[in-house]
Amino acid sequence: MGASKKPSSSLSTPSFPFSSDTNRGWSMRYIVAASSMGTIIEWYDFYIFGSLAVFLAPVFFPSKTLGTSLILYLGTFAAGFAVRPFGALVFGRLGDKVGRKYAFLLTITIMGSATTIIGLLPSYQAIGLLAPVILLFIRMLQGLALGGEYGGAAIYVAEHAPDEKRGYWTSYIQTTATIGLFLSLIVIVATSLGLGATAFDNWGWRIPFLLSSVLVAAALYIRWRLRETPLFSRLKEMGRTATSPIKESLGRDWRLILLALFGATAGQAVVWYTGQFYALYFLQVIRGVDKVTSYAIVATALALGTPLFIFFGRLSDRIGRKKIIMAGCGLAAATYYPLYMAMTYFSDKASFNAPALTLLVLTQVIYVTMVYGPIAALLVEMFPGRTRYTSLSLPYHLGNGEFGGFTPVLVVAINVAAGSILAGLIYPIGVALVTLVIGTLYIKETKDVSIWKEVEEMVPTTQPIRRLTDSQPEKIPSPKP
Repeated sequence: MGASKKPSSSLSTPSFPFSSDTNRGWSMRYIVAASSMGTIIEWYDFYIFGSLAVFLAPVFFPSKTLGTSLILYLGTFAAGFAVRPFGALVFGRLGDKVGRKYAFLLTITIMGSATTIIGLLPSYQAIGLLAPVILLFIRMLQGLALGGEYGGAAIYVAEHAPDEKRGYWTSYIQTTATIGLFLSLIVIVATSLGLGATAFDNWGWRIPFLLSSVLVAAALYIRWRLRETPLFSRLKEMGRTATSPIKESLGRDWRLILLALFGATAGQAVVWYTGQFYALYFLQVIRGVDKVTSYAIVATALALGTPLFIFFGRLSDRIGRKKIIMAGCGLAAATYYPLYMAMTYFSDKASFNAPALTLLVLTQVIYVTMVYGPIAALLVEMFPGRTRYTSLSLPYHLGNGEFGGFTPVLVVAINVAAGSILAGLIYPIGVALVTLVIGTLYIKETKDVSIWKEVEEMVPTTQPIRRLTDSQPEKIPSPKP
């Protein structure tokens, strides 16, 4: 445990966050676990909607063909992504003015409530057009909530982590989206097998949505015990928090926001959604693989690939964030066509091979871990603390909400228009190539950036900075009034 010492007048920064009254007694592991648990549940809530597309499309959008119902349903699914940037502005402003903790307490409450309501929503047959209208409104609420959640959780962890391990610790937050998707698939398969196909189609699909209320209550309790980040607390003490985060972000950081969007998050987003969501849709709908088998294939690939988020996050602390993210985009663009040609072959009834399909999906998941594992650390290091919540959230949710979220519906639409099941891959390949070029040419490596510098260089000389290790936090009783 580091000893107290007077700060230097130089611009050197602490290897570990300075101690304050924030989160005394909590280790980095607890902080990461508490942040991750809530984010996993929010991703579960968000993706359970997409994972049940085949079941719910006829319930809320009945039509003569399943394809038409699915396109309408996927459009509603995409609407949640479309509003995510607005959530980034709303909750980013709150997070930069009031605090990181309170913003992501509010987001998880909204997300959990909206998901539970879907589990109680009557079908189209029961209330007519009102059903899809309500569903669309709820989906947009989910998008708003998620627009504030990710940035809050990633920043909360990053502003506790030591500079030299930021990629490692924030990579745990990067696992949450895939774990949330994996959890949604496991709950769907378990409920479907437990109830039987008929009962699940009729009413059992509601159980995964209703389960959210229990999970959210547990996450809220854990998060409520956390306090504000030491870096943001220091900014408040120094009077350096933003008075108008949105205005400052769009006025001062707009070039960085656009660079982060087109040079990082756009490509990351299409790789993420192609490798997981579209792969599932391709197997279930385009190739006709039965639901349980296709869920099992994708869930197995996710389970095998998830540890690589941590691997690439840790690796980015050594060799840099940019190299890994650009490599993932390049590999995806170069191999999507042969991968999906192979998936077409091995999903055919005459040559069906589940292990081969699992390996092909796993290859895409590896690309996902490469582009997504280091992205939180990269974005945190690109923006200043006073507007970090707003400025980070905007390019992330513009990329993942617009470029990524619309990937399944755009790929399907291109397939239909071209009359080919592989034609739509031109969209994720094209976006990944744009990011590869812009990111390689214009994004600067950030792994050596110290986010603590902006607050340390103005600490009064009479106030020592205490450094804590991330494995053995100092336990100090709260100061008496």
